Amino acid sequence: MPNQDKPARSDFIRAIIEDDLKTNKHGGAVVTRFPPEPNGYLHIGHAKSICLNFGIALENKKGVCHLRFDDTNPDKEEVEYIESIKRDVSWLGFDWGEKLYFASDYFSKLYNYAIDLIKMGKAYVCDLSPDEIREYRGTLTEPGKNSPYTDRSVEENLSLFEKMRAGDFEEGSHVLRAKIDMSSPNLNMRDPIIYRIRKVHHHRTGDDWPIYPMYDFTHCLSDSIEGITHSICTLEFEDHRPLYDWVLDELELECHPQQIEFARLNITYTIMSKRKLLELVQAGHVNGWDDPRLPTISGLRRRGYTPDSIRSFCDRIGVAKTNSTVDVSLLEHCLREELNMSAPRVMVVLNPLKVIIDNYPQDKTEEMDAVNNPEDESMGNRKIPFSREIYIEREDFMENPPKKFFRLSPGTEIRLKHAYYIKCESVIKDEKTGEIIELHCSYDPDTKGGWSHDGRKVKGTSHWVSAQHAIKAEVRLYSHLFNTQNPDEGDGFTQNINPESLMVLESCMVEPSLAGTGAGSRYQFLRQGYFCVDTDSKQDKPVFNRIVSLKDSWAKIDKSKKQ
Repeated sequence: MPNQDKPARSDFIRAIIEDDLKTNKHGGAVVTRFPPEPNGYLHIGHAKSICLNFGIALENKKGVCHLRFDDTNPDKEEVEYIESIKRDVSWLGFDWGEKLYFASDYFSKLYNYAIDLIKMGKAYVCDLSPDEIREYRGTLTEPGKNSPYTDRSVEENLSLFEKMRAGDFEEGSHVLRAKIDMSSPNLNMRDPIIYRIRKVHHHRTGDDWPIYPMYDFTHCLSDSIEGITHSICTLEFEDHRPLYDWVLDELELECHPQQIEFARLNITYTIMSKRKLLELVQAGHVNGWDDPRLPTISGLRRRGYTPDSIRSFCDRIGVAKTNSTVDVSLLEHCLREELNMSAPRVMVVLNPLKVIIDNYPQDKTEEMDAVNNPEDESMGNRKIPFSREIYIEREDFMENPPKKFFRLSPGTEIRLKHAYYIKCESVIKDEKTGEIIELHCSYDPDTKGGWSHDGRKVKGTSHWVSAQHAIKAEVRLYSHLFNTQNPDEGDGFTQNINPESLMVLESCMVEPSLAGTGAGSRYQFLRQGYFCVDTDSKQDKPVFNRIVSLKDSWAKIDKSKKQ
């Protein structure tokens, strides 16, 4: 569970709630809800809403947060999405307990509320086609005009609506509209549709309903039915608030929640539209909803992000009234900050170059002591096998090095992390290609542990793994899916996909301590970054995802702002 002992947060939404508590507006209760539509997987933007709604509930003694699925559009909804949403909310550390609801729970009540509006002369059945409804609606600068069916009698509207309910009409032939004001400057108030005919099988109600309520009608009434006190929405629903209030006021319902809007989350190099994320998945630009390059919560989880890092990110960006874009480096900074303290250090060679230590005994193996995490002594040490043949990174050797190259080169000496000093004596190349096959080196037995007893120092240090004990692994290097800060710019967002967002290295060598580690286990690969065991990993072939590199650009940005 999230840490409830953190300092109290402050923002305009919490200020409203604090005032309501002082005046005992809702009897001291705070009831929020997170109402996702089950038509896709949740993303990091939804995480902000989850943390806000559940967080506010946790901060108040009488606080409760409902998880409610807005399942009123069966065309696009799937049980798979419902289960993934429940999994994501739970993984983030929040518990809805028994407060799990579906808008479909209220279909009968919503239908009866619609009948009440008809009886009050506040709703009517309209026969205009969708194109005609748009034409009659008007524009931002021109008022709309009444439908020819606006003044149907209550009796006729009740009869027609009953026939809609019975499935007597075809899709698109009739809709039920609220009767408000076709000249309103707010287009949402120009006789909005509140029911439409959809003869589609529903995952919970089957074929019981050939008509389904619209979101704006369902949302406010579901909130009222559940006793929600504060209906917290993103900013695009601000123009819908008058309709939210109109429905509840006209029906004179006892519970009238307060809708409050906040700015949605936008992040650089990231697409936050569920529709566009679905397009990426269906077009094969990514490998499913949990592709580690996606901002979906399942993708972030598979990549190696932690719930704490995402909650920390949501805390830091805060809650605002105006839209803005957050630098993705802040999200990565929150992750690095946590992994620096929690991830064990290990040695992994991504691009192996064999090194043979000629003067090291051929049949000898030593165990070298290595600290698991210098930031947390309680994590202890581990043993790393060292033998005559090892692998180092190919980039750690240059035959003709430039100045200030402090790694290995012919005739130079370097320190092997936790092991010995070695000196390159000769280079073996492929006769045809000229590619370096292996290096032959000598070692100084008086430098065990990587320190010289005679006081001499070397500038270069390389990580390594024992060739005899190393485990072959696949490593997936992920970077931003898009190569521009705002992927929506230009002709189409798919044009901005980064072709190098995934590099797969299939012949990496990892130290034996990583054998058999379970999916989700996180490590810092020395000098390489933070990595996570992928769900594709197998006992005989581990697979690791790069979560994030070691470089922290946000820390530099933040430091410069404080100076």
